[in-house]
Amino acid sequence: MINDQENLVNLDTARVVDTSQGTKNGQEKCPKCGSTDISLNIHTGKLRCNYCRYEFEPQQVVGLEENIEELQGQVIGSGASNINADASNMITIKCTSCGAEVVIDTAEATQARCHWCRNMLSINEQIPNGSVPDVVLPFSVSKEDAEKQIATFVKKRQFYAHPQFKKEFTTDNIMGVYFPYMIVDINAHASLNGEGEKLIKQYTEKHGDHYTTYYDADLYSISREFDLTINDLTIESRKDRLDKKNKNITNNVINAIMPFDTEHCVKWNANYLRGYTSEKRDVNVEQLSGIVGVQAKDIARHSVNKTIQQYNRGVCWTKEDLTIKGQQWQAAYLPVWLYSYQQVVNDHKKILHYVAVNARTKETMGSIPIHMSKLILVSSIIEVFGIMAMLFVDFDYSFLFATIGVIYFFFFYFKYRNSNARHTYEKETKTTMNNLQKKDQFIRRRTHLRNAWMENANNNMVQGSNISSNMLNVLMDQAEVTKILNEHVTSSNTNNTNNKTE
Repeated sequence: MINDQENLVNLDTARVVDTSQGTKNGQEKCPKCGSTDISLNIHTGKLRCNYCRYEFEPQQVVGLEENIEELQGQVIGSGASNINADASNMITIKCTSCGAEVVIDTAEATQARCHWCRNMLSINEQIPNGSVPDVVLPFSVSKEDAEKQIATFVKKRQFYAHPQFKKEFTTDNIMGVYFPYMIVDINAHASLNGEGEKLIKQYTEKHGDHYTTYYDADLYSISREFDLTINDLTIESRKDRLDKKNKNITNNVINAIMPFDTEHCVKWNANYLRGYTSEKRDVNVEQLSGIVGVQAKDIARHSVNKTIQQYNRGVCWTKEDLTIKGQQWQAAYLPVWLYSYQQVVNDHKKILHYVAVNARTKETMGSIPIHMSKLILVSSIIEVFGIMAMLFVDFDYSFLFATIGVIYFFFFYFKYRNSNARHTYEKETKTTMNNLQKKDQFIRRRTHLRNAWMENANNNMVQGSNISSNMLNVLMDQAEVTKILNEHVTSSNTNNTNNKTE
């Protein structure tokens, strides 16, 4: 369990750190020549004056806790404060050069040129509509490199790609987008109790005309208690991006290009967005705290796996407690190169496919429209050959041949659509485990077991993913997979024996 009442964020009692301190809206000038024509140099990660070419070092956010082990209570960056539903997107800035008033629609941009003197005006002060975060992670992958990544990804999926998609595909329309995220640091204490099994012996016995595999294992009562720090757990902070189950939008591929190297985030500056588009945050900390709590418990469960490797048949945790002693939230803009393609199915249904590139690491993931009739035809032909092999090949597990066409279909379906792709935060998030206390007590030896893995083992389970979470849990839970296979094998062996007897 997670101690929900303790872990929910209460902004009334949280310490809010003003991460925009010292900034102001208006002109931001080059410290060398005074020009306002400033943009990002992706090769250095620095802001560069486009007039005199002078580059200046990125600013870092101050006031936030850097040592997560000492984090206590709730700390919120001012950019992560609640969005005011009444706040306007339209912000008026007075140009300090000519005195003109310039209106910026923050739903579309955070910069605009003065229509009189042509100086660039920027929104740098945090406003209560979610358009200005605490930090930003600058682009470091060029558009040319991103185009190569996307083109290579698509080229590897040409055979079953839909003909219309192949005809219309071009990398010319990819866009650089800053997506809104929350970055969360957590200082927690975890306690897990359950049972684990060690394999002692594996052997086969002959029953009639077939052999059955059995296992002997030692059952232990085990517990693990430890302090856990979680660094930079990253969560999408837009409602539409959080929805991974929408079959009409392939949001999960954007989630799958994480993690970002968020340790290189810098203080917000609107000039980093010049030449790129952005999306505005539309959810608050309170709405995300439940997701963060569940994902934190997943991380704790997977972190402890390295201490239970001797239980090679799995572990079933029956009680899981995670107490969050301190948590820190920052709103961030993270960079993505994005290609999108809208597929029209049956003249009315529309599916929006994405191919996304992490603009820091080049990690690429995407969804490609499939020529379904072609894939079904080839899979059916393979299935026919599989059924023929099942009928004429003398093999104890010949029933497997009857599934080869189905396996082929789903292999290529997932290869092209990647509908099961996601960010494996439970393994990729940075963690530190301290003050580990272990207790392992032998209970008894179990013999003549039919399952290759411990029944109900859940130490690899993931609960905090929104992508077909029930299916993923079944796939991650090796005990369930083994149980299903064992049932098929038993059924097949029984049928084969009966057929031979007849």
